[in-house]
Amino acid sequence: MAFGKNVFLALTRYALACEIDEWGWRIGAHTYGCPKVLEPEEAGLIIGDYCSIGPNVTIILGNHRADLVSTYPFRTLSHFWPSAADGLEDHTSKGDVIIGNDVWFGANVTILSGITIGDGAVIAAGSLVTRSVPPYAIAGGNPAKVIRHRFSPQVIERLLALKWWEWPENVVEERSASLMSDDIEAFLTLYEARPEDHKKA
Repeated sequence: MAFGKNVFLALTRYALACEIDEWGWRIGAHTYGCPKVLEPEEAGLIIGDYCSIGPNVTIILGNHRADLVSTYPFRTLSHFWPSAADGLEDHTSKGDVIIGNDVWFGANVTILSGITIGDGAVIAAGSLVTRSVPPYAIAGGNPAKVIRHRFSPQVIERLLALKWWEWPENVVEERSASLMSDDIEAFLTLYEARPEDHKKA
């Protein structure tokens, strides 16, 4: 499959196309990487735009129940265990996984059900995410904890208000060099003053 200039435009959407159709997941534009999703029938999945998903990222939407006599999923495998077909549900979930925009996952990250990861967050390689992560936080470890925030609370508030990931693609292209700038204040000052320019077709 060749995507040409837009090689990343639908990469995650393409990689998970069958699951998106079957389960109704929402995957944003320009998000790339191919997470492994376990127990897809147990909860929903939303991933925003411009996310970078490293290798071997796993999203677990459900788990075996630990409050039954056995953790073995007899009902799920009732094709082999017909007498279990009417038994208690053998899986549980804490809810949907919701991932914001411009989130970066390092390699070998695992995300459990019921987690929300805010816009602009970074999840360090090898992390086990068991609780939600706020916007523009850097989290890591097992279990993952917030190590620090990328910017000050005031700057984060301004970035969340600007929502650059909602700009039209041609505007993002024009401003891609600015999006790579390390002068965050200059970036915000420039584009906060030009809200009408964000909607160029």
